[in-house]
Amino acid sequence: MKRPRPISVITLKSSGPSSAKSHPYPRRTPVLALDFDAISVLVTTSHSNQVTPADVTFARELAKEAAAFAVAVERMFRSAAKQP
Repeated sequence: MKRPRPISVITLKSSGPSSAKSHPYPRRTPVLALDFDAISVLVTTSHSNQVTPADVTFARELAKEAAAFAVAVERMFRSAAKQP
């Protein structure tokens, strides 16, 4: 039986100098950098020079969910822009 995990929500304001960038490296795992003004969140695998099939699966899921997130945000933005 799976134990429930605590849930945390992190709200990062994307106004100002915000960015999401992938940093590939020739001899170590890539890093996804999410920068929100003075806050940075770095996403990488647990091993600095080894990638497993689980890491590939996670990266693909992350990309798929990020694309769905972008669609939902854009839909909400367009819907709000149409309201008087």
